[in-house]
Amino acid sequence: MRDTVRIWILSARVGPDELARYDAVLTADERSRAAALGPATARDRFTVAHGALRLLVGAALGVAPERLAWRRGRHGKPTLTEPRGGPQTSLSYSDDLVAVAVGGDRPVGVDLQHVTPGRDPVALAARFFAAGEARHVASRPDVAGRADRFARLWARKEAVVKAAGDRLWPHLALPVHRGDVVACGDPPGVHRVTDVATPAGYRVAVALAGDAPYDTASFHGLDGPSGPAPRPTG
Repeated sequence: MRDTVRIWILSARVGPDELARYDAVLTADERSRAAALGPATARDRFTVAHGALRLLVGAALGVAPERLAWRRGRHGKPTLTEPRGGPQTSLSYSDDLVAVAVGGDRPVGVDLQHVTPGRDPVALAARFFAAGEARHVASRPDVAGRADRFARLWARKEAVVKAAGDRLWPHLALPVHRGDVVACGDPPGVHRVTDVATPAGYRVAVALAGDAPYDTASFHGLDGPSGPAPRPTG
């Protein structure tokens, strides 16, 4: 039976009632981390991302969202520890959107990138990407097309690195343009990466450990097949 990764794409711009729904399930540590981010937009985006993760996983497991606990690994990758045996998860946010991925037993990574069409990424691609991928970015005649290609490659690289639990910077030359199965990590392991359909102006990719194929299902908004998540009452 093939694995399935579910990806929710959420707006980080929400009203006060919805923001309170997310904030209500955060831990004191998560609230402190959000407060340390400074601008209100960054704080709200963090709150939406981490609150949505808790609501979705809690609904899937039938556990109160605030009781869930994750432990961060050597390079920051979180693993669900309470309850044990729960799904592998990953989240990402960029500009006004948040991506939350919930998988099964295989380590998962998701990455969301906002495409910035006014910024030509050719020099960045030439500096950090493998030569073939840098040429792929530069070969589009328009700036918007080059920005889109750059964002797609970056999202694929970061999704793989997140699934591997490693750091991004040593792996920016990781070849992800043509092949969907790539090696990454310490010790190296293979990971399968997939593009995910997203709203215009963004790129999203998801990766799972191992080379076995898997299915993806993406949803816009919190209320998907595992929801709606229960709303606080009282």
